[in-house]
Amino acid sequence: MTSRAAIDALHAAACAGGAKQYVDPSTGYSVFTALAHEARGTCCGCGCRHCPFGHSNVPPGVRTKNPRDPYLVGEVPAGEVDVLFWSGGKDSYLALRAMQREAARPVVLMTTFEDATEIVAHQQVRLPDILRQAQGLGLPIALVPLFAGAEYTHRVVLGLRVVRQKGTIARIAFGDLHLEHIRQWREEQLAPLASAIGAALHYPLWQVPYADLARELDAAPVRCRVCALDVDRVGDVLAVGDEYGSALRARLPPGIDAFGENGEFHTYIEVT
Repeated sequence: MTSRAAIDALHAAACAGGAKQYVDPSTGYSVFTALAHEARGTCCGCGCRHCPFGHSNVPPGVRTKNPRDPYLVGEVPAGEVDVLFWSGGKDSYLALRAMQREAARPVVLMTTFEDATEIVAHQQVRLPDILRQAQGLGLPIALVPLFAGAEYTHRVVLGLRVVRQKGTIARIAFGDLHLEHIRQWREEQLAPLASAIGAALHYPLWQVPYADLARELDAAPVRCRVCALDVDRVGDVLAVGDEYGSALRARLPPGIDAFGENGEFHTYIEVT
């Protein structure tokens, strides 16, 4: 039997070439790619191997869901929604609060994570903790597994499609603060994907002064803790589990970004 990794590689290559089918080496059968299903606009309910809609119409009792398919937890409101990329940290949380103040439309969270470990990269946050946050915030969340051989932007597209089965995406938001190269990458790689579905990229925290962000976070009804750090740079003054707040920022050495934007440390929000 062809391994899952080999199947994923065949499918990715077929999609990259615009093919709507490829041949399964084990059976000789032709298999539809996600591109072949897109024209339908919805899940057909048959449990197709490469359903781009998260098998949303497959009856739960007979679901043959690929565990690597993006999927939703919670109900996405009908109509227009905004999607916020959610890492579980302070920047994501502050972006959410900014969007809730805007009150433009309901927010749906989206988190990418490593399929093998179920951990959010860099943040080192476990998937169950991400789900606990979404539940505490009362928000639906789209979960997008990442794995070797899978193109990140393609996985994001699949995640967005799962959301679009329930609502129309108006904006795709990020908690970026000031790093120009990160925003440039998003504009180059993700803006065309957003435009293709009629959505815009949104940066609710861009260039907001740190003093304003710090006041907002310190007054919020959550606790913020360090969940990962670069021990070579801050290991002597910070530890995983430290509470992030004014006292922690005050003891950071010169050259360390107060919000850890250069990868010095990462945080996790405890929703109460």
